[in-house]
Amino acid sequence: MPDRVIAESFLSLPLRSLADAALARARELGASHADLRVERIRSQNLRLRDASLEGRLDDEDTGFAVRVVHEGTWGFAAGVDLTPEAAARVAEQAVAIARASRPVNREPVELADEPVYGDVHWVSAYDVNPFDVPDGDKVALLADRSRRLLSAEGIDHVDAGVDQVLENKFYADLAGTVTTQQRVRIQPSLRAVRVDPESGQFETMDSLAPPVGRGWEFLTGSGWDWDAEISEIPELLAEKMKARSVEAGTYDLVIDPSNLWLTIHESIGHATELDRALGYEAAYAGTSFATFDKLGSLAYGSPNMHVTGDRTAEYGLSTVGWDDEGVAGQQWDLVRDGVLAGYQLDRRMAKLKGLGRSNGCAFADSASRVPVQRMANVSLQPTPNGPSVSELIAGVERGIYVVGDKSWSIDMQRYNFQFTGQRFFEIRSGRLLGQLRDVAYQATTTDFWGSMDAVGGPQTYVLGGAFNCGKAQPGQTAPVSHGCPAAVFRGIKILNTVQEGGR
Repeated sequence: MPDRVIAESFLSLPLRSLADAALARARELGASHADLRVERIRSQNLRLRDASLEGRLDDEDTGFAVRVVHEGTWGFAAGVDLTPEAAARVAEQAVAIARASRPVNREPVELADEPVYGDVHWVSAYDVNPFDVPDGDKVALLADRSRRLLSAEGIDHVDAGVDQVLENKFYADLAGTVTTQQRVRIQPSLRAVRVDPESGQFETMDSLAPPVGRGWEFLTGSGWDWDAEISEIPELLAEKMKARSVEAGTYDLVIDPSNLWLTIHESIGHATELDRALGYEAAYAGTSFATFDKLGSLAYGSPNMHVTGDRTAEYGLSTVGWDDEGVAGQQWDLVRDGVLAGYQLDRRMAKLKGLGRSNGCAFADSASRVPVQRMANVSLQPTPNGPSVSELIAGVERGIYVVGDKSWSIDMQRYNFQFTGQRFFEIRSGRLLGQLRDVAYQATTTDFWGSMDAVGGPQTYVLGGAFNCGKAQPGQTAPVSHGCPAAVFRGIKILNTVQEGGR
């Protein structure tokens, strides 16, 4: 991997003078804790329709924020004028907000201890910064792949696109921690559409390529075989158009990582955020059934269930060197041997419940937002020397192999859910027969994970994820990855979505 360095255009900003001014003023005003973040987020979105450029959006957001704890109360303010004078004023505003909020604060804010990191730098794992690639080359690559699909029999339309983000953050606090970071992430998309001219019925088939914390090299074949996937899509889509509707009932499922990552996100990732479990986060997508009194005792799933939170995973969308509170990235257990073993924490939540050190889950999606507890890379670990996908399928008498994500629904406690997918293959006597349509699987979180009978080996493990995990009010979005192997789930309720829709 080539040497990666933080962009000089970010380092040339007056980062230290902003920090010195803001922190000194916060200290003068009596803040027990103060931190400053300077952020620059550059993003680009390209969209093509039938090999022609449909739209391009470029954006850059630069600003800074000061957060304080003053007399046990949070204060926060942000600005865009990158001068020491403005930084001092914003620090004054943050303290003023803390003072104004103090009469209604019933819980004095205390933060878990964290080692001090003097002057440290971190850059995410990528080879080619996508913002160094000419836009014409990007469009040409997407157009070429679109034309290859359009030339195949039965493909009527193709949508292609890519989202790219370059994120820089500078953090400094009164304790002496100073961190400077650069992250790159990319999210490709490729969708083929087939339309029946007589009935008007249509179906789609998407690339299974996940968003990743990598650079442009992911679009050119590093980590994903685009040529093989493009050659498979037309035949898969033709088969999907002719597939029979599923018969509702109970089936064993073999779930591919391209689908299972989203079930992990919704039923484990959000459920093990401690602020949800304690009821602090309730308005946006609810709380959690995995309440704090169940830590160490809740049977979350079967004994072969091992789920980790991780801020260090290579190419993870939630991977960082340090979080937005100056906490170093780390890995820890959320579910071990099927039992709830931990939560995702920021410094406030860790101290509040006496859990020791934060595991580094504070994140703000821009300088204008206050850091909140956000999701780490939450991943189901594979079984060492475990079975392949074909071996998992061979162990199923009557079931369905589920591939690719689509729609989902889950209740406000992260407990009752149903998920659909992109491709469903009938399994009979350990063999794949053909595709099915109109499939959704339904369960409660503990029943579903309790039914996990077999977990694939490392060769089946894939890192999926999303750019747009939502939380907080005002709403913020965060990128997050979820790795998992393929796995077998026994006796899962399958719905026919057409019948459920009354059609």
